[in-house]
Amino acid sequence: MDQKRALSSIIREVCDGWSLSGSEQFALRYADGPQLYITEQTRGEIKNGTILRLAISPGRAARQLLERIQSHGIDARLEALKELAKLSADPTFAAEFINMEGIGTLARLVESGTHSFGEMLAFTLTAFLELMDHGIVSWDLISLSFIKQIAGYVNQPMVDVSILQRSLAILESMVLNSHSLYHRVAQEITVGQLIGHLQVSNQEIQTYAIALINALFLKAPEDRRQEMASTLAQKHLRSIILNHVIRGNRPIKAEMAHQLYVLQVLTFNLLEERMMTKMDPNDQTQRDIIFELRRIAFDGENDPTGTEKRKAMYSKDYKMLGFTNHVNPALDFTQTPPGMLALDNMLYLAKVHQDTYIRIVLENSSREDKHECPFGRCAIELTRMLCEILQVGELPNEGCNDYHPMFFTHDRAWEEFFCVCIQLLNKTWKEMRATAEDFNKVMQVVREQITRALAMKPSSLDQLKNKLRGLNYSEILRLRQSERMSQDDFQSPPIIELRERIQPEILELIKQQRLNRLCEGSCFRKLGNRRRQEKFWFCRLSLNHKMLHYGDLDESPQGEVPFELLSDKIPVSDIKSVVTGKDCPHMKEKSALKQNKEVLELAFSVLYDPDETLNFVAPNKYEYCIWTDGLCALLGREMGSDLTRSDLDTLISMEMKLRLLDLENITIPEAPPPVPKEPSSYNFNYNYS
Repeated sequence: MDQKRALSSIIREVCDGWSLSGSEQFALRYADGPQLYITEQTRGEIKNGTILRLAISPGRAARQLLERIQSHGIDARLEALKELAKLSADPTFAAEFINMEGIGTLARLVESGTHSFGEMLAFTLTAFLELMDHGIVSWDLISLSFIKQIAGYVNQPMVDVSILQRSLAILESMVLNSHSLYHRVAQEITVGQLIGHLQVSNQEIQTYAIALINALFLKAPEDRRQEMASTLAQKHLRSIILNHVIRGNRPIKAEMAHQLYVLQVLTFNLLEERMMTKMDPNDQTQRDIIFELRRIAFDGENDPTGTEKRKAMYSKDYKMLGFTNHVNPALDFTQTPPGMLALDNMLYLAKVHQDTYIRIVLENSSREDKHECPFGRCAIELTRMLCEILQVGELPNEGCNDYHPMFFTHDRAWEEFFCVCIQLLNKTWKEMRATAEDFNKVMQVVREQITRALAMKPSSLDQLKNKLRGLNYSEILRLRQSERMSQDDFQSPPIIELRERIQPEILELIKQQRLNRLCEGSCFRKLGNRRRQEKFWFCRLSLNHKMLHYGDLDESPQGEVPFELLSDKIPVSDIKSVVTGKDCPHMKEKSALKQNKEVLELAFSVLYDPDETLNFVAPNKYEYCIWTDGLCALLGREMGSDLTRSDLDTLISMEMKLRLLDLENITIPEAPPPVPKEPSSYNFNYNYS
């Protein structure tokens, strides 16, 4: 196939070879994989060795399918819809079918309710969703009767799984892509109606249901946001997600983990308003909260007198409470973040865990002034830190699966989390024997304790307490010491020279590990409009390091994919360079500009002759480092990822400690010992006889 010739000329030649007239009625398609149509715009993606086949043109195929769909024969209509469901993913065919008012035909089939169950409806909904996802037609054109029909399938108690999946996906796309449709969908579907779908054993249905809940909450206008917030805060919904999803019999898949993460982020984002609200020092209601904190700590019960004399003594109590402004502590809450959220946390601790609150306050007020832990200041700074750690107020990251099961175990998970952490802070302060000057150091240690504990994914708040109990100040110091070389012991010239001699060996070891990982291969996602219906592709390096093999997959593999299943390959000798981030061609496209920062940080591309690219988006930071390092190693370039630097430091540290094991407790001199003077005579010996 001569790529320089016009595609129509090539098709005409093939038709002539098979004695077929009307070459304009034919087109070329891939024989394997998705079997997409080839156009002048996409012909550059054809790889050597690809098998193509002659097929009827997309326009002709769309016309024939539309006629068969509108026919009266049930069997013919079923086969046409089945074929349409496959072809609809092809953008060339989709454009032709849509131009023939095909989407309207499918919508009328659904609205009529003639085939409200079975395969025919499943194929119809699949084709409709695929066609709409191309973005050619606006979702705003969808009629109310269509929405009611789709919502009816979701609300039916017994409906086919495939129909329910597609109905949930269509409703989610409506909510996410159209502001006007949000109100229509919200009238037909409530979170309460979706709860039943979370109690089924099918995790796919659970995933689609949570995704629709997330979409409804994400797009809710301000006047409905509070209503949605109270719905999400319901114990019934939380307990069902905890017991039927998180603690279910099946392991959590990546997409379900992502939707749980999104739900977690949206739930925490409900705190943003309070976090960004400054306290009004003149608001008596807000000031009464501070009075209540003082009363609980020092009076035990309401002060019946309320005399001016007693109020004049409040400044002393506020100092003992650890506020920076003793006269008017309301000024401590004028900075955002954390704003009023910090005061909310303190009040929750004082009322719900009153004994803990009183113990912390009185314990610190009885210490020496220089060693007291200022409760008020600590609570405010801790709230700000927790907002940063849990990214309160930020939108969910695409591809992130970092949800924490423990936040689904309590109705007031945020407040309880704060209560656990404020006790940790008080304990760490005592362990460090800190003073006011050490405040920032203590907060750094506490941040490390919290982030390390969260990384262990505790399943409950009690487990979190146990993890934090093991991460005391001494343990943090030990971990820090084990994770880095002691700079004091490894700065002498002999040690530096030894390190420089070891480094090439370690770099070669890292290089071999990276190349071995490339030979094992990795699975990558093809980013699409709907994450749960994305396709996967696999790439691996040949064992002789001369070819990059890759190909499409229907689902994520469990292990290595044989080379025979990877239809495409790139000679390593043809690779010109590897680019990352914003320099990648697929990140420069208009649609890619809308990708979030995380996707941008995981993107890299292989540029190879002649002016071709192979674009990647790594599933995580680790795979990103492995592949960029491995590709750089193949090209003979420096491996500069964070993972390489970390591995290099770790392995060199281990190797040097092993080599210096015999010199333990021996001081290594800064300079080698001096060479002794030559003897006056070399005529010396020892007579053994």
